[in-house]
Amino acid sequence: MSDISVYQKVINVPLRFVRLVIVYFVAFTSLVMAYGSYAKSQQPNIILILADDLGYGDVSSYGSNKIHTPNIDQMAKEGMRFTQFYAGSAVCTPTRVSVMTGRYPLRFNVTRHFKDEIMHLQRDVLTIPKALKSAGYVSKHIGKWHLGGLNGKHIKDRANSIPGPIEHGFDHYLTMIEDPLYRKPAMLEKRLYKDAGKHLLRDEKVIAPIDKHWTDIKTDEALGFIEKIAGSEQPFFLNLWFDVPHSPYEKTPEISLNQYKNKAVGHEQLYRGMVSHLDLSVGRVLNKLKDLGIEENTLVIFTSDNGPAYRGSAGPFKGRKVDFHEGGIRVPAIAWWPSKIAAKQVSNELLHTNDLLPTFAALALKPIIKEKAVDGMNVSSHLLTKQPINDRGFVFWQIGDYQHNGNYTSILDERPTPVITEVVRKDNWKLLARHGKAKELFNLAEDPYERWNLINDYPQRVKEMTTALSLWLAEPRMKKPY
Repeated sequence: MSDISVYQKVINVPLRFVRLVIVYFVAFTSLVMAYGSYAKSQQPNIILILADDLGYGDVSSYGSNKIHTPNIDQMAKEGMRFTQFYAGSAVCTPTRVSVMTGRYPLRFNVTRHFKDEIMHLQRDVLTIPKALKSAGYVSKHIGKWHLGGLNGKHIKDRANSIPGPIEHGFDHYLTMIEDPLYRKPAMLEKRLYKDAGKHLLRDEKVIAPIDKHWTDIKTDEALGFIEKIAGSEQPFFLNLWFDVPHSPYEKTPEISLNQYKNKAVGHEQLYRGMVSHLDLSVGRVLNKLKDLGIEENTLVIFTSDNGPAYRGSAGPFKGRKVDFHEGGIRVPAIAWWPSKIAAKQVSNELLHTNDLLPTFAALALKPIIKEKAVDGMNVSSHLLTKQPINDRGFVFWQIGDYQHNGNYTSILDERPTPVITEVVRKDNWKLLARHGKAKELFNLAEDPYERWNLINDYPQRVKEMTTALSLWLAEPRMKKPY
């Protein structure tokens, strides 16, 4: 007697019903497996390329006529270029917190750039790699970190120290040891890019020196990671954070610097070479994806952490790094995904670094649905079909009270006054405040260059936006991370 007949006799169920259940079970199992395979094939690889202090006017496709960026320009031609993409702050670390968490930096009490010794992003917060790990992604961070935990003493006693890239969800990383014993002298003596290869960490271990320019070390590491992972079926997230064109302004390899020999001198020539070397690295990454045949399943986002400093250009906009006028927070940004994002598109929608985490999670088929888990929006529909972005409501910025004028190079390029510490944006209206008190109001649709202060002309709008800002500043935030 067959096993099925015995089973039927024991529980007194018709044989045809048992067979039907088995058929449906097998079909359902096959369907689930098939959907799992389908879902996995729909998950894109994701690469985020973040420049440091790259201004809106430093890229050819954004109007620069001084610096050649053919690879970034080609990326824009093949994808979507954004005209209103905003960094989470006008300075380094707060924007990086925004990128990683999808939340305003103020939620974590982060208002300034971190010092290397003790300041850090708090443990147990949602980050891009943590969100993507639950969707089956393998992730790697390469380059500047500046979120804490990469001093030598932190590495030696990680269990009792502050978190680094691994604790924040990355499977792998390569960074410079961010210790003032190494980093500060290297910056002051203008040898950061030359000597960074002597002070490297890979996955919690100090590695042998690499005698190359810091930008090339990072790019080489990125290409190796992409090539290794491309041979597997696992989707990947690559967080590629360059230091360029942040000072110190140093020589780059001749392939990038020589083109400016008869066009600029001194720091101006060095700056242009650094931006062009960044452009060369972007081209190397895109070409690797094409060589491996995975470009049609890879989303690449390119942007900057804040506006320009010193030699950089904010294009037509007012202000620069540490300032909350448009030049300090409106940055170049491009989305590239050959099979999904149509070529030669320009988006004028307002996007923010807070949007990266929820958008990546949605594309990975693990959308963020918990209320208030992030402050950003899932803008994947805009990327894929240029669907308009619904009313965002109020958007906020806050920064520490940076008083110095160090990012400006002459009396013809002075920092705007008064010094602004908060911004609230609603549609095309932008209100700038100092310690909660409204100082300026602009209509960016009519005046994107912030020339006409309308604060005395629209008292009701000023009141509404100031009230919204006050409520936001009063919301709960985490204990200071130091």
